Amino acid sequence: MASFDKNTPFMLLARIHVKPNCVEAYLELARATDAAVQASEPGMLHHTFDQDPDDPQAFVWSELYANDAAFAAHVSNPPVQEYLQKHAELGDDFRVEVYGTVGDECRTLMQSFGLPLKIFETQLGYSRV
Repeated sequence: MASFDKNTPFMLLARIHVKPNCVEAYLELARATDAAVQASEPGMLHHTFDQDPDDPQAFVWSELYANDAAFAAHVSNPPVQEYLQKHAELGDDFRVEVYGTVGDECRTLMQSFGLPLKIFETQLGYSRV
């Protein structure tokens, strides 16, 4: 792959922290959201919810998007919007890291959520995705 832009895959890590005594409820919310994403988002190529081995209240969503349009579809998906609303009740931190190049519209959309965001733009490499 010679260039990276809005049409190329990128990875997103969403690092979240769950409030005390809310882990089981959060896991159920995450399960329901994951199932809905799998059923309705063909542009989501990889979607996992991983627990931090050092902090049982810390988790990471690992997501691989086919392109910027797949991200836009994800954040407008009603189950994802519901998840974000319920996170406010059950979680106490939410930070996003993006690995890969995204277009200006996607960057603006990501920034619109007001969450801590760090984008690592691709300088070289290739993708077999």
